[in-house]
Amino acid sequence: MSLTIEVQCFVGSIRPLPESGRPSGIFKQLLTVPGVIGSTGFIDDQQADRRVHGGPEKAIHLYPANHYRQLAERFPEAAPQLLAGSIGENISAVGFDESDVRIGDIWALGSARLQVCQPRNPCWKIDERYGVDGMAAYIAEHLLTGWYWRVITEGVYQPGDCLHCEIAAEGAPSLREAMLLWQAHRPDLVRLQQLADTSGISSQWRDEIERRIAMLKTLV
Repeated sequence: MSLTIEVQCFVGSIRPLPESGRPSGIFKQLLTVPGVIGSTGFIDDQQADRRVHGGPEKAIHLYPANHYRQLAERFPEAAPQLLAGSIGENISAVGFDESDVRIGDIWALGSARLQVCQPRNPCWKIDERYGVDGMAAYIAEHLLTGWYWRVITEGVYQPGDCLHCEIAAEGAPSLREAMLLWQAHRPDLVRLQQLADTSGISSQWRDEIERRIAMLKTLV
C-alpha cells in the first residue's frame, strides 16, 4: 500500500432526516475550498447529537469508498444514493480501508496531523438516510465501518491534498484485526487487554474493552 492516499473531503450542516424529521449531520457536501481543521474536526462541519458524534476522539470520520460497491450489491434499492460522502464521512478514499491502518497511526492531511483511534459505530440514522432496513447492522457485521481520527495538530486542508502516513504504529493491530477481536464471541483475554492498552486508542473504546474484559473474567 502506498503511504500517500488521494482523498476527497466533505462537510455538512444539520438537516432533518427524510422520514422522522430528526436532525442529523449525515448529509455532507464536497469541500471545494480550503477547510480549517480544529481540535474537533473541520470547523464548517456540524453534528446534531454531540453525545455520540463529534468531539476530540471522533473529530474526523474516514469512510473507504470501495465499501459503497459492496453496500450497493447488498442493498440495490439504495444503490443510486451510495456515493462518496453520503454516509456522513468527512474523508473518502479509494483503495484504502480498515486493513491498511493501525490504531495509533499518525497521518498528515494538509498541515493537520491526525491519529487513528477507533472504528465508527454505525447507527439507525444510516437506515433512514438511505430508506432501507438493516444497512447499519450489515455495516457493523461486515466491518465496513470506516474509522475516526483525533486531531493531533490543527491545520488547513487544501482541495487536492493527500493523506500521508507520518508515523506508523508498528506492532499495533490493524483496525480490522482490532474489530475482529472485539467482535469475537469469546476473545482471548490477553489479546483483548493488549488492545485496550494500545497507544492511541480512544478512551471511550478502551473503557468499553475494559468493561468487557471484566465481564468475561466472571465467566471463566
